[in-house]
Amino acid sequence: QVQLVESGGALVQPGGSLRLSCAASGVTLDYYAIGWFRQAPGKEREGVSCISSRDVRAYYLDSVKGRFTIVRDVAENTVYLQMNNLKPEDTALYFCGTKERYCSSWSSDYQYWGQGTQVTVSS
Repeated sequence: QVQLVESGGALVQPGGSLRLSCAASGVTLDYYAIGWFRQAPGKEREGVSCISSRDVRAYYLDSVKGRFTIVRDVAENTVYLQMNNLKPEDTALYFCGTKERYCSSWSSDYQYWGQGTQVTVSS
């Protein structure tokens, strides 16, 4: 049974940093693309970042480029999203999802999801 567990969300001041984790069981993440999505109240889920299988490519939403970094730890079977210089508009519930091989910006393409972790950026 595939299970994804996100963690690392918190309340942080603007300009602060967080590292989100997406830990997997029942699947070897190295063979899959892992996408981070977020959903703010009243808004649709949007893709934030994705890393393709075997780390061939990484993708970022334009508004997070230069601030967020996605990293895969094969030994830990975990994918991290390092978020720096956080802004209030980054406030959302963050989810990780898996799909085979290649990244997609469509959340409907992902087969498995975690329960989400809340990120709140506020002074």
